[in-house]
Amino acid sequence: MNDDFSKMSCVEFQDRMAELIGSGEDLTAHPHVKDCADCRALLADLQTIAEAARQLFPSVEPPDEVWEHIESAIKRGD
Repeated sequence: MNDDFSKMSCVEFQDRMAELIGSGEDLTAHPHVKDCADCRALLADLQTIAEAARQLFPSVEPPDEVWEHIESAIKRGD
């Protein structure tokens, strides 16, 4: 893999994209994205899809009773 991000090929960048996204890195500032319209468009599409998915399946915290129930079950050895 090429360590010089500015010279990274599209294949190399796309192979590492999940890892880079998972790291929390702002990929819009990534040197390859700045120089590559195709990968910039792909990243924009993925961001749109991710935002739509978050809206379809909002994160809901379970009520405190659920956590208390889980904690009780663990302590009892269930």
